[in-house]
Amino acid sequence: MEKEQLTNVSTMLPPLDGMIKNIEKKLITVTSPLIPPLEEFVTSLEDIWNRKWLTNNGVYHQQLEKALCEYLGVDYISLFSNGTLALITALQTLRITGEVIVTPFSFVATTNAIWWNGIKPVFVDVDPLTLNLDPDKIEAAITPNTTAIVPVHVYGNPANIKRIEEIADIYGLKVINDAAHAFGVEQDGHSVLNYGDLSILSFHATKTYSTIEGGAIICHDEKMKKRIDYLKNFGFANETTVVAPGINAKMDEVRAAYGLLGLKYVDQAIENRHKVAIRYREVLKDIPGISFMNDMQGVKHNYSYFPIFVDEEIYGMSRDALYQKMKDDNVLGRRYFYPLISTFPTYKGLESAKPSNLPVATKAANTVICLPMHHELSEDDVERVLNLIKK
Repeated sequence: MEKEQLTNVSTMLPPLDGMIKNIEKKLITVTSPLIPPLEEFVTSLEDIWNRKWLTNNGVYHQQLEKALCEYLGVDYISLFSNGTLALITALQTLRITGEVIVTPFSFVATTNAIWWNGIKPVFVDVDPLTLNLDPDKIEAAITPNTTAIVPVHVYGNPANIKRIEEIADIYGLKVINDAAHAFGVEQDGHSVLNYGDLSILSFHATKTYSTIEGGAIICHDEKMKKRIDYLKNFGFANETTVVAPGINAKMDEVRAAYGLLGLKYVDQAIENRHKVAIRYREVLKDIPGISFMNDMQGVKHNYSYFPIFVDEEIYGMSRDALYQKMKDDNVLGRRYFYPLISTFPTYKGLESAKPSNLPVATKAANTVICLPMHHELSEDDVERVLNLIKK
């Protein structure tokens, strides 16, 4: 009897070789941080320790602002402790109130920054090709209370900046570009950061270029740069003068030093990402039911993400089923951006948040998976990802 029970139990267990095989499979993450050589970072840390100046516009902070201006092709940049605080401060800098037009297809920080400023977000649908804010839908959303437009360069693909600026000029609106994904991206030979009134960058560890946590505001004149610098430092203009109710959003010396080192390696990292994108496209173009975004004409991309879109009827498997299949094989994709910001409790009651108002964004959110995309992916890693999708 005991032997029979033991036999029955053994048949319920998964094969041991299968368990071992799964345990041994390498984890492939959706992203990986750009980390400079440890010995180089230690040298910078030793210098910071000797200086004993850890924050408040130190040497490394000043050097990184200068280096980023040169690398990005911009005139003025103000470093922040993260991209969300940069966007919150940008809205304060331009004294934005009332209503702001924004995409629902973004990371929630975009809209949260608006909400934290006591501003009402007004969601507008996205373009079906770029998944950026659709300029053809903007004018219908403008009211007497509208004061700004916040386009997002989704996945690092530039929004239709010229059309959006034309609309903004007609109605007297400000434009703040959320360029969190668009580090180093250029269009027709010019940095996308030079458009609009202000642009925001994120240097989070998941981004193409990182300071571990961090961000920045790009502006176009010295006077605006001073106002931004005051606001991120409690509003202090000098030792005894507070000119506005500012916030503490400064980047410290440790992260500035990390960022300086990262600039030495970011170009190679982007090229590695480019090679991954090329291979993904070579294979995925022949898989029915799987679509993806091609490079935009005249754009220098940074390959921040590689989203695919799953047509369940043609592919024969739902997006969520494929996502789980990858996950079960230790391959981590990301349903980015799912769900839409407009479906979150804070925002779903807004008139503009109705799914019927956002059909393109809703479809994208329900079909997207961002495949692993980073500089450390090996050829074997890429083939493993593709084989999971091909099967």
